[in-house]
Amino acid sequence: MAANFSSIPLLNFALISSESTKPEFISQLRHALINVGFLYLQNHTVDKQVVDDLIAYIPKLFELPQEAKNKIFMANSPHFLGYSKLGAEFTKGKTDYREQFDFATRHETQWRPGAPEYLRLWGPPQWPDDALLPGFRDTMEKYLYQVQNLSYQFISLLAEAFGLPADALNKFYDTDELMQHRGKVVKYPANDGKITDQGVGPHYDAGFLTFLLQASPHRGLQVQNLSGQWIDAPPIPGTFVVNIGKALEFVTRGLARATSHRVLSPPVGSTARYSIPFFQNISLNARLADEVLDFPEETLKLKELRGEAASTDSVNFTEFDREPSGKVNLIGRVKSHPDVAERHYPDLFKQYFPSGLPTQVSAY
Repeated sequence: MAANFSSIPLLNFALISSESTKPEFISQLRHALINVGFLYLQNHTVDKQVVDDLIAYIPKLFELPQEAKNKIFMANSPHFLGYSKLGAEFTKGKTDYREQFDFATRHETQWRPGAPEYLRLWGPPQWPDDALLPGFRDTMEKYLYQVQNLSYQFISLLAEAFGLPADALNKFYDTDELMQHRGKVVKYPANDGKITDQGVGPHYDAGFLTFLLQASPHRGLQVQNLSGQWIDAPPIPGTFVVNIGKALEFVTRGLARATSHRVLSPPVGSTARYSIPFFQNISLNARLADEVLDFPEETLKLKELRGEAASTDSVNFTEFDREPSGKVNLIGRVKSHPDVAERHYPDLFKQYFPSGLPTQVSAY
């Protein structure tokens, strides 16, 4: 069995710029994908000025008047985009102590009456009033599109790392105008001594890739290794933390490893922790069980050498074997935000919450 990991590997994206150093990057990427499921990415292509500008906006975003936040409350949106108040989600019966705004790349909803309901999952974001936060929307959209471009470049490198053609995973995406990718801006307030230290509980992400910008110097992100131990992933300036989602794990038959992770609240007396995760989606209509990727035998053997991970508390996104990607994601959102589901997806709401709106829900 491959050695269990005790830290998150750091990969230098600049290595791909030369044919002499690209194989080194591919080899490091292969190890991270199969044995860890997480990595740091430095010297990436997202403009530093855009990142710095966005980070500067974050405290101002959360300092908006509550009335302005409520105007873009997530319950207004069938696309689950907008503002979520502190403590609105729960995982494993405990409050996720975070406040957040969900945004996304521009998209015109493809849903029409009679079409699958999950097509409503994507649509226009809700943005705060530009008069209250001038330039924020433009900066956030620039950031999302730059990370989107990086994520597509990265997915082609990932295919190469598995011994596949660089375009082998392209079939899981629609054309640009039919795709939407999501981002959150998240605030984890310091523990006040009266609450759980759960910023967000153990979970997996849904899609192919997540690119996380740890936007303040606070520790808190932890990753569960093969034997179930929690490993710190502290912020490293100038990097993204990249991790594998459940969809990619499924379609690669477990070769790519989706790794359980959580966030602990900053300790009593600390300032707030900020982060910006970007979630790279795949086509809403993709049926992963119908697609077979033909991996080289030597690549498949690496999974055998890794061995199996210990059981974890993370059990979300388990329906890829029988549902299209959009339905899997919609189920996850309904479970996370029943107030949105009650208003916009009443049939699914009744299916998962037959007794009505719960006082506590499972985000995962």
